Amino acid sequence: MSASGQQRIINTINPGERPFGSPLGPRPTRVLLLGAGELGREIAISLMRLGAWVGAADSYPGAPATQVAHAGYQVKMSDPQALEDLIDKVHPDLIVPEVEAIATDRLVGAAARGIQVVPAAPLAAMCMDRRALRVFAHEQVGLPTTPYRFADSYEELASAADQVGYPCMVKPLMSSSGHGQTLVRSREGLSQAWNSALTQGRAATRHQGKAEVIVEALAPLAHELTVLTVASCAGVATCTPIGQRQEDGDYRLSWQPADLNPDILQQARSMATRLIEAMTSLARQSGETGWGIYGVEIFVLRDGSLLFNEVAPRPHDTGMVTMISQRLSEFDLHARAILGIPVHQEDLALSLPEGACAVSRPILVRGQGPVSFQGLPQALDHPGTDLRIFSKPEVHGLRRMGVALALGPDLQTATKRAEAVVHDLKPRVGTGM
Repeated sequence: MSASGQQRIINTINPGERPFGSPLGPRPTRVLLLGAGELGREIAISLMRLGAWVGAADSYPGAPATQVAHAGYQVKMSDPQALEDLIDKVHPDLIVPEVEAIATDRLVGAAARGIQVVPAAPLAAMCMDRRALRVFAHEQVGLPTTPYRFADSYEELASAADQVGYPCMVKPLMSSSGHGQTLVRSREGLSQAWNSALTQGRAATRHQGKAEVIVEALAPLAHELTVLTVASCAGVATCTPIGQRQEDGDYRLSWQPADLNPDILQQARSMATRLIEAMTSLARQSGETGWGIYGVEIFVLRDGSLLFNEVAPRPHDTGMVTMISQRLSEFDLHARAILGIPVHQEDLALSLPEGACAVSRPILVRGQGPVSFQGLPQALDHPGTDLRIFSKPEVHGLRRMGVALALGPDLQTATKRAEAVVHDLKPRVGTGM
């Protein structure tokens, strides 16, 4: 039987009847990861533990997930034809996007052919577009957000900033990890913000090809939360909210549980549930499942009120703390949900002693060239610690190359232990390492 014939048979069966445990056999369940970074690597491992065949694709050679997957591919996934050729080559049962620079129209086509797109083709596209996501979350679901405007020219940007007020944030419609985002304190900063959004973000095109940005009022922020929310065939469930600290649009520390008023934490979980229930309902309208884990970002303001910020339809970088805080990490939960395995609320429980705290702290390396680490025995000689080295092939500038994980009786102790891991792990950068 041809590969395409095999594909048609597998795609028409119920997820509960998919074959697992023989990934190199004649009819495995095949999963294609689009994005093979550190999050993709952990997803791949979780899927492979359940017996799935995993292929991983990224734009550069030696990406972390390609080092552990059954097959690796180097593809520019924003190129529609290149992505379509990859899908035709792999014949996946599931496509799992792990990055945002993807030709989403090809995901729609894949879903129409019976391939399960995670969480669903329209949701993947919506979450990559701040306009579509903000309109859906605020105007359709009714979640509170910061005041916002859209602009497709510098003149509209100036008007939008005047309407939301200064200081404000200017962001590309498509970007991640803070790329292209600028805090603007006065009109004098708008020109630089406009140029940054157009050059550093994947600016979406609207209105006859004009690039567009979103302008958001700066909220009086007290805390930032991530609520990992799982949609599976058993319904929607939420993890204990995660606290986080951001710098330059990227996370520098996350911890679980977040130490806030229980009423605030419950409101955050309720907001996340409302959003994901609405998103999975949208997925079902297109004949898809919406299954998977979502990282719902929520602002807690100084007055205790909550605002929706963004959502990632995949494991979240701040959620790496679950690799030490929960029995099932966010990657395990994602793998189970997308494969059709029921995920219940009790599956999301913490595995911490009463009152304890878990922390994740990214390991950042600056330089040019390949990276190796020394001092591993010393780094992990601290109590309650662990780490993941991502094995990225090179660093150019500042790059996240690993994550330190730590447990402690309180947040302060856990943070100190994670910092000690980072301190004792010595990176060496360059060809002479």
